Amino acid sequence: MRLDKFLKVSRLIKRRTLAKEIADQGRILINGNVAKAATNVATGDEMKIQFGQKLLTIQIDDLKETVKKDEASNLYTIKHEEYINQ
Repeated sequence: MRLDKFLKVSRLIKRRTLAKEIADQGRILINGNVAKAATNVATGDEMKIQFGQKLLTIQIDDLKETVKKDEASNLYTIKHEEYINQ
């Protein structure tokens, strides 16, 4: 599954176009490598996303094409969350 689609389906980022913009800015790492919007993600991958002053580290647990809002958080596990001072 594409990175931008996973971010939208999991509701980590609300819109796919916004997910693409963030990925193109180099603010998403998958397994330590800078990821683009078209990068394929798999279960077990570790992803780091920088949201402004926050760095979120998650592990991908499941991939689904569609998911209900209540079940979206079951697609990933938050491993670490830290605030960055720039």
